[in-house]
Amino acid sequence: MNEKIKYELEFPITSSPQLLYQYISTPSGLSEWFADNVNSRGEYFTFIWDDSEEKARISSKKSGEKVKFRWVDENNNDSDYYFELSILVDEITKDVSLMVVDFADEDSVQESKLLWENQVADLKHVLGSV
Repeated sequence: MNEKIKYELEFPITSSPQLLYQYISTPSGLSEWFADNVNSRGEYFTFIWDDSEEKARISSKKSGEKVKFRWVDENNNDSDYYFELSILVDEITKDVSLMVVDFADEDSVQESKLLWENQVADLKHVLGSV
């Protein structure tokens, strides 16, 4: 199996950090922009897109600031890969940004970044931040 490459993206978002946190940390919030449907059972979240389903565990979260989902296999064993969504607030300007940390195969990093750009565009639309 190929080693995946870690990458980071930052998106300016016009929203309060509290509202944004609801959209990155709850099944109902995530299903409005990240996946077609999101279900949770305890710390496990199931992300559903068209015909595919992926399962992740919340491996860490800091209320109002960030959430980290670690992908798991069918036996709920943690994989080496995760995605993390963090809310950054500039101390001076109070501008809000969403920081995304994710992994992709070397030949699909650009494609993955584009996918995030599209998904965050959907998030901005839902937040009225366009």
